[in-house]
Amino acid sequence: MEAQQRLTLPGGYCNSKLIYSRFKTREIYIGDVPMGADNPIRIQSMTTIDTMDTLGTVEQTIRMVEAGCEYVRITAPSIKEAENLANIKKELRARGCNVPLVADIHFTPNAAEVAARIVEKVRINPGNYADKKRFDQIDYTDEAYQAELDRIYKKFAPLVAICKEYGTAMRIGTNHGSLSDRIMSRYGDTPEGMVESAMEFIRICEDLKFHNLCVSMKSSNPQVMVQAYRLLVERMVAENMNYPLHLGVTEAGDGEDGRIKSAVGIGTLLEDGIGDTIRVSLTEEPEKEAPVAIALVNRYSTRKTQAAQENREILAFSAEQKTTPYHTREVNAFIGGSMVPRVIIDISSRNLKDPFILSDVGYKYDALNDKYHMGDQSVDFVYLADELPSFTMPGNLKQLYNYKTWLQLSNKTNIHPIYSLAEYNTAEIKDPALNIVRLRNDELNSEEFSNLSIDHTLVFVAETDHVHGMADQRQFFANLQEIGLDIPVIIKRSYAREEFSGPVGDAMNPEEPISKIQLYAATDFGALLIDGLGSGIWIDSPATPTDKLASISFGILQATRSRISKTEYISCPSCGRTLFDLQETTQMIRSRTSHLKGLKIGIMGCIVNGPGEMADADYGYVGAGPGKVTLYRGQQVVKRNVNSADALDELINIIKADGRWIDEN
Repeated sequence: MEAQQRLTLPGGYCNSKLIYSRFKTREIYIGDVPMGADNPIRIQSMTTIDTMDTLGTVEQTIRMVEAGCEYVRITAPSIKEAENLANIKKELRARGCNVPLVADIHFTPNAAEVAARIVEKVRINPGNYADKKRFDQIDYTDEAYQAELDRIYKKFAPLVAICKEYGTAMRIGTNHGSLSDRIMSRYGDTPEGMVESAMEFIRICEDLKFHNLCVSMKSSNPQVMVQAYRLLVERMVAENMNYPLHLGVTEAGDGEDGRIKSAVGIGTLLEDGIGDTIRVSLTEEPEKEAPVAIALVNRYSTRKTQAAQENREILAFSAEQKTTPYHTREVNAFIGGSMVPRVIIDISSRNLKDPFILSDVGYKYDALNDKYHMGDQSVDFVYLADELPSFTMPGNLKQLYNYKTWLQLSNKTNIHPIYSLAEYNTAEIKDPALNIVRLRNDELNSEEFSNLSIDHTLVFVAETDHVHGMADQRQFFANLQEIGLDIPVIIKRSYAREEFSGPVGDAMNPEEPISKIQLYAATDFGALLIDGLGSGIWIDSPATPTDKLASISFGILQATRSRISKTEYISCPSCGRTLFDLQETTQMIRSRTSHLKGLKIGIMGCIVNGPGEMADADYGYVGAGPGKVTLYRGQQVVKRNVNSADALDELINIIKADGRWIDEN
């Protein structure tokens, strides 16, 4: 790397945990669209058409560009596809489309070397570019390990030379699920292994004086993904590197789950100023990915300016505390301790004369027998403010009222008060079981807080109106830790209708309001929950239907692995290698297995995105050839080349044989 000032990061893995500050990377060029440094966060996606279908790929690429893609990636699994990139590029340029093209390479160095002479960027996966994955455990001596690195150097150096000669950029893209046997043997299935896998290749590039590269650390598990990127930044800075970062949660799935899972991983890093380009991987048409990515990125286009105009400091007892899980005591079997995070939904504006409204929060009313049925996504608390229902609430549903209204209730069974800090301090009558106090970070150094009477019934609701609210709330937890408190905290974020207004589909507002609240809430709550902060969540969005708020809440908890309430699908976003219709197949599998709470099912279009990429799954459904599917238990093949018409039944039979099947109610 060229001589430059020694890099330092006061926030550990970011510039600051207190104020929004983008980590400044070096500028690289992908065609005539630069990335990194002060350039905007770039948007990209990947084609799903067979690369040998030149016109189909060209037309899909143009649709993707029109949707907002600034780079387009195309798979090149063999030399013939790599060579056909020239025809695709020629036709695109003839049609006036100058988008930089990226060749996606997995197992074939020869294909990479062909593609690097044609397109603006190549992506290689260090886990399988020069290594092999047979799931073998090998005990390397230091000398043997170095010999392997020397072998990789010789295999990789020709591609680097071609990239230098042709001005081609490179992405070194590590995937959690495709770490090589060599890396797995020494580092295990860990973020450290992911980082070292990339760093080995980066060091080769540095030795060969090649710097036109970016790096990614993808995983289908947002927690692993976030940890890996943070560690990568720390490791690069320690070696005086600042290469641009490509962010993505791989195999995120489709619909709400895919958007939430992507936002938890990508948004958490964007909040800390990490990331120079993003790709949202959805099991949907690729042109639907760019608007989601744009909606995520747009929040940060003016974040620094807005925060400066706000002219407020985040209260921090120490400038930059290390983010550690906030361990709390349990409050009377309601919340905190080892209990899963609780979900709170505001129903105060609903028709409180109709018990059927509770179906939106997971309580289905049976009028014939006058009883309620709960499910795995039944909320724990409902907030009624000052409104009283005219029907009897379910016995398992806890109700929250503003303190003054709570005082007037004669029957307080299963009913608990919410206070302001001043109200709590002056209250003569309190609930013997649960008292919830609204609190902001900047109130922690107030006289009111110093007068707070702490007992075993106390729970906080952390609120914020800061532009960079996640940092404010993260600091709230750090400050409580420094004070020495272990009081459970419910995270609350409020979203005004104006945040989702404006014409849908334009460059500044590309996603529907429901999708936007999914993305915003998943970012704001997920960035805290993923670090073990929060005993409950409360999404306040009057413009969003109640059932959507409940669904989003449970989706965020699922994506952060904080509370498992449904089946999880690890579904790849399709590409030119895919051997069946991923969208149709995913929906088919979901329709028959969605009741299997806690089960993770990988749905992969081909062997490249097969056992490795779905490393986190319990079972796998992987394309093996036209009309053929291979079924996995974990990473082990159970049945090969099953006819696709029979594959789902066979998968269900495997789950049943393992004793993990339950009949749907």
